[in-house]
Amino acid sequence: MKADITVDTKGMACPMPIVKAKKALDGLQAGQTMEVLSTDKGSLNDFQAWVKQTNNELVQTEVENGVYKFLVKKG
Repeated sequence: MKADITVDTKGMACPMPIVKAKKALDGLQAGQTMEVLSTDKGSLNDFQAWVKQTNNELVQTEVENGVYKFLVKKG
């Protein structure tokens, strides 16, 4: 699935990946997707908790060479 927007938060520590993702997601329409790239190990739990608190969906999560990739669909 191709993301409508990519947010690169590599090198940033908690809570910045979530802060940047929320700001970017606010600019999307319902149903659009956002890819977030992060190197923060804690971001895995952070994103899972964040989408539960919001009306969004964590479509895909993968780790490649120490980079976490999250695909979030705006609810």
